[in-house]
Amino acid sequence: MAYTIAIAGSDQEIAETFDVIKQLRPHLNQQDYVEFIRRLQIKYYYHLLYLTYQHQVVAVAGFRVNENLSCGKHIYIDDLVSDEAHQSMGYGHALIEWIVEYAKQLDCSELHLDSGVQRYAAHRFYFRERFEIVYYHFKKVIS
Repeated sequence: MAYTIAIAGSDQEIAETFDVIKQLRPHLNQQDYVEFIRRLQIKYYYHLLYLTYQHQVVAVAGFRVNENLSCGKHIYIDDLVSDEAHQSMGYGHALIEWIVEYAKQLDCSELHLDSGVQRYAAHRFYFRERFEIVYYHFKKVIS
């Protein structure tokens, strides 16, 4: 199974990830997507990682290198999704492995992510990847 993994650099590469990321983030608008990713890259050092198989984007991960008092230097994974037609083929695992190696190069000590409480299949995947539940994530809407 030959696939490639790369960080999206060009507008075209970013645009090609939209159909997959939209499966995780259905509120996103294709018209504004590239500009939105560019803003995240500039302001928050967001990296958009994508996996292609047979010249098609089939999995995407968005992450940031972060540092804080509670866990030191780490990578926070904002987004991780495999195309519905290509799930359970090892692509999510391949992206996690790539991010782990990248984290080691940057002397990061941990990976972090949040996952919606309703995403049971994703939780099973994270447990297989040896993630642990260590926090509750709280939200307050400001109106």
